[in-house]
Amino acid sequence: MSSGLYNTHKIDFDTTLDLTRLKPYGDTMNDGKVQTSFTLPIKDDERGEEAARQIAKKMGLEEPNVAYHHALDKEFTFYVVYGSCVHSVNYEDIHVITVESDVMSMEDTNDYIREHIGRKVVMVGASTGTDAHTVGIDAIMNRKGFAGHYGLERYEMIEAYNLGSQVPNEDFIKKALELHADVLLVSQTVTQKDVHIQNLTNLIELLEAEGLRDKFVVCCGGPRITHELAKELGYDAGFGAGKYADDVASFAVTEMVKRGMK
Repeated sequence: MSSGLYNTHKIDFDTTLDLTRLKPYGDTMNDGKVQTSFTLPIKDDERGEEAARQIAKKMGLEEPNVAYHHALDKEFTFYVVYGSCVHSVNYEDIHVITVESDVMSMEDTNDYIREHIGRKVVMVGASTGTDAHTVGIDAIMNRKGFAGHYGLERYEMIEAYNLGSQVPNEDFIKKALELHADVLLVSQTVTQKDVHIQNLTNLIELLEAEGLRDKFVVCCGGPRITHELAKELGYDAGFGAGKYADDVASFAVTEMVKRGMK
């Protein structure tokens, strides 16, 4: 029997990686597969699903599929939509401002402080303003740390003070002066309506008004904080997701030495 009767159709997939036209990767190269979620202020029915699909199309998703939908109440519905993104970016043209310091281990940081500063470094941290979340500042400050990275309280050559949450900027500065702080660490988790930017800006303005800005190394961190944003707001460094106490400590102590803070 002729083998031609059993011919199969071969599907050719694009396997070319072009970093000037970078797209999301799902099952195959350049398929653009993404999943996104959002809430619409409408009831959960077929008309709402179609609205979610049309919005996804306008977001640049081809053949969007509503993979999940759930009524939050009578007039609000949560959607998860899956589709192929038609857009791409030129990865070669992307340049990001990052913290330029080598990350040292806890032991190496302690040795660095002993050799270059010669005393314990005082670091004061808090979730300032109306922010009631302590998960970020606790991950950096608490002795046990987070994800296998010890917190600043465990460092032998760092005196770490965690002031907790909802600390007004004025009180934060006052306490930092009382403790003779070298480094100020501000955590911002609540970001609705960019309240984190307002609060971070207010702290720098207060420091500058009192002539205290150059007295401290000032760092901020949080899920929507980037080093670039932090620098724009007047901070020495910004630490976002995936950064730990060793990142913060390494930068802070080397910055102190660079600025001649003894």
